[in-house]
Amino acid sequence: VQLQASGGGLVQAGGSLRLSCAASRKLATFNAVGWYRQAPGKQRELVATITPGGSVNYADSVKGRFTISTDVAKNTVHLQLNNLKPEDTAVYYCNADSASNLYIWWGQGTLVTVSS
Repeated sequence: VQLQASGGGLVQAGGSLRLSCAASRKLATFNAVGWYRQAPGKQRELVATITPGGSVNYADSVKGRFTISTDVAKNTVHLQLNNLKPEDTAVYYCNADSASNLYIWWGQGTLVTVSS
């Protein structure tokens, strides 16, 4: 499985970005797909996940600002980042896992930098 992430960049606080992650197979074959992030000197943390049935889960720190969605025709998961804050600066990784987390796949990461 390959996950190709794109869409990172430099934005001012309050701005928006849209991240995309294209999977090499149908999203319905995964237990869930989503996004994690890792800021400098910190552990990787969950940002948002979505299941084939549409159940979503967000980190408390991004609720109301970020939105995860899928384009099943293109096997792509998107993350819309609004009202960005400097503390959102991190490398964002897309992620997919199989049932029971037997297999976990990671994309290559895309850098989001938010200036104050």
